[in-house]
Amino acid sequence: MTPSELVQAQLDAYNAQALDAFMACFAADAVLADLNGAVTESGAPAIRARYAALFANHPTNRARLVHRIAVGPVVIDHEDISRGSDGPSFRAAAIYTVQAGRIVRVDFVREG
Repeated sequence: MTPSELVQAQLDAYNAQALDAFMACFAADAVLADLNGAVTESGAPAIRARYAALFANHPTNRARLVHRIAVGPVVIDHEDISRGSDGPSFRAAAIYTVQAGRIVRVDFVREG
């Protein structure tokens, strides 16, 4: 699977709120971070907990891909995210680093 295909599989699982399929895209030691900022989650258990809570709190949450750029092992997605009628909408960029067929790092930029 190419890095772009892996990131798309992760996005599809995110939109389906299929937590196991979503987590299968991440390395055991993956990290999530704010771009140029702090690491917010480190390791699969912390990432799983974050998204389990997100999916439980926002069952109609969805991300729409606006544009994707792929350069080697790095995939950058520009997304419109809607929490549905129970929450806000905002724009974000997610910068994925892929190694050995898994996402090892995601740096987020959020607007709104």
